Amino acid sequence: MLVEAYSTTDKGRVRQLNQDFVFSSTKPIGNMPNLFIVADGMGGHNAGDYASKCTTETMVNEIRNSFEKSPNRIIKKAVAVANERVRKDAASDQNLYGMGTTLVVATVIGRYLQVANVGDSRLYIIGKDGIRQVTRDHSLVEEMVRLGGIAKEDARKHPDKNIITRAIGAREEVEPDFFTEELEPGDVILMCSDGLSNMVDDKEIERIVCDPEREELVQKGDALIKTANQNGGRDNIAVVLVRPYEDE
Repeated sequence: MLVEAYSTTDKGRVRQLNQDFVFSSTKPIGNMPNLFIVADGMGGHNAGDYASKCTTETMVNEIRNSFEKSPNRIIKKAVAVANERVRKDAASDQNLYGMGTTLVVATVIGRYLQVANVGDSRLYIIGKDGIRQVTRDHSLVEEMVRLGGIAKEDARKHPDKNIITRAIGAREEVEPDFFTEELEPGDVILMCSDGLSNMVDDKEIERIVCDPEREELVQKGDALIKTANQNGGRDNIAVVLVRPYEDE
């Protein structure tokens, strides 16, 4: 299975800094046939963008040099090393104190998608059956939804929606959630920071990605960014779109 991809970030209309960071490779990285990452940094001036960039670059380096064969084991080790690195750098520089980042990482292996996430950056699969969120947000509001405290529709507008319960750099140990999904012909994978998912609802995301007049991934990605900004652009926006296709 071959893949094509498009990735981009945007500062949005309100923030002065862009603390989102993406990585996209349709070629092998170590034992991974391809690799896609979205990280949304948190922290004071410069700390958030440092955390997301440092985490992504550490992950890529670890994955490139790993002798492991299992994608989940490769990712789990890389997450642990990135977490340790972020915490170490934060402890040695007071300007970086308290920094952290969300993380969603994915690889397409044959007809299967392997995914891991920490925090509230998301991965969706969009195809003939509609849009489906694969990752589960590690956030206070998502916990409330799961426990039946609030309705899913109210979560996007909840005042505490930015409080996340898991992040790279937050604690000594971090546990990513892992997901394996079988891909169907025509599926498009979307990875994004909450700067997109808080500004554009799932139905609108689906409409943009499935619009037949936007065949190219770059057109879909740019339309998602534009819509998030038109709806307020209150945060940085990161988008990675991946489309697998059969080799002719």
